[in-house]
Amino acid sequence: MNLPNKLTIVRMVLTPLFLFVFMAPFIPYHYFIGLAVYVLGCITDFLDGKIARKYNLITTFGKLADPVADKMLTTAALLALMNEGLCSLYIVFIVLTREFAVTSVRLAASAQGVVIPANIWGKAKTVSQMVSTILIMLFMAINSTGILPESFPLNVISQVLLWITAVLAVISGVIYIKDGVKQIDFSK
Repeated sequence: MNLPNKLTIVRMVLTPLFLFVFMAPFIPYHYFIGLAVYVLGCITDFLDGKIARKYNLITTFGKLADPVADKMLTTAALLALMNEGLCSLYIVFIVLTREFAVTSVRLAASAQGVVIPANIWGKAKTVSQMVSTILIMLFMAINSTGILPESFPLNVISQVLLWITAVLAVISGVIYIKDGVKQIDFSK
């Protein structure tokens, strides 16, 4: 197993650790620690793709597992934020619907021996989602120390950032599915 694939697996393992720590108020500074674990997961996403492309280590496993690892990590963050009242159920629904639809197309193509890699819009959605959730979690962590004023509009900031992600999710999903169905033989 090459290094990019190992980094993908590390991200999969970090996801439940992030969710547990971030949502564990009995752990001192749990928001800060959870944020650190989440950022580490995001870094593995950046590194695995960069290393795979630079050293020509792109594999079928990586093309399929990397997006799954991304979805695990980013969905865990949305669920954590929803639990904290900072993410709308509708945003989670939109993002998850996109993920299931894209995964369905990806699996149908894979069953026919076709690998459809993520497109630039999907990457933009993932980056938007990761950056947004990092900012929101950072504000949450800082807010937990009492440094921010009570009037700090964390909920408004969170909703705006995450609705941007939801819009990108719809755009990227439509484009991926439109391009993907051209590569699938539906008569099989």
